[in-house]
Amino acid sequence: MTMDILIERANGVLTIAFNRPHKKNAITAAMYQTMADALVEAQGDAAVRAILIRGSVGIFSAGNDLEDFMKTPPMGESAPVFQFLRAISSAEKPVVASVAGAAVGIGTTLLLHCDLVYAADNAKFSLPFAQLGLCPEAASSLLLQRIGGYQAAAEKLLLGEAFDAREAQRMGFVNRLLPVAEVDTFALEQAAKLAALPASSLRVTKSLMKRASHHELQTQMSEEAVHFGKMLLAPEAREAFKAFFEKRKPDFRQFD
Repeated sequence: MTMDILIERANGVLTIAFNRPHKKNAITAAMYQTMADALVEAQGDAAVRAILIRGSVGIFSAGNDLEDFMKTPPMGESAPVFQFLRAISSAEKPVVASVAGAAVGIGTTLLLHCDLVYAADNAKFSLPFAQLGLCPEAASSLLLQRIGGYQAAAEKLLLGEAFDAREAQRMGFVNRLLPVAEVDTFALEQAAKLAALPASSLRVTKSLMKRASHHELQTQMSEEAVHFGKMLLAPEAREAFKAFFEKRKPDFRQFD
């Protein structure tokens, strides 16, 4: 358990909140473990009927904490990040997300596994995996093009450039845009509506919608993880991370 993630239970809703604003809610291995454990526990807790994931004031998540990431790289399926991704991708209960500010890397890809996503009008999304010498994760190479179409997904995953909440809504993975001061309250109200509905109806409906693609999604996620692990140790990623810490642009011209 880490205080960088806040876990709250109220009125049938389990809230998982990023609580590391001084680091832009960059996610450490300990934070992934706390979130994974909370999602697994929620699965067997009849009192939890819906799940809400949100950031702190003005920021959702800057993605992986690169310093922590390099100290404890995710090797093997038991790594906390992969535990979290398996838990959120297979969650039987409805998952709602509230996004304000930056959502970088896995801060965006985790949203593809949520059932409802509400974004503030200041939300910014980015998928800078290629820029870091890496490849997509969380089955985003499958889900993003399925949601938004191949060319839109290719633009986001190949270039890695930031895009706003209106573009995310046009692509189809954001349900509604709201003022930043209202998004968390609205998302919690939507989660509370779900919590008040018959749990069995929600569970079966979600299962029917996701069942056909479940195996494909898990296979894609595993294949991404294999490539990700290899690329994490490659010279391109080392140059990207070194440049990040040195606050300069990476130079990939030396690599084929």
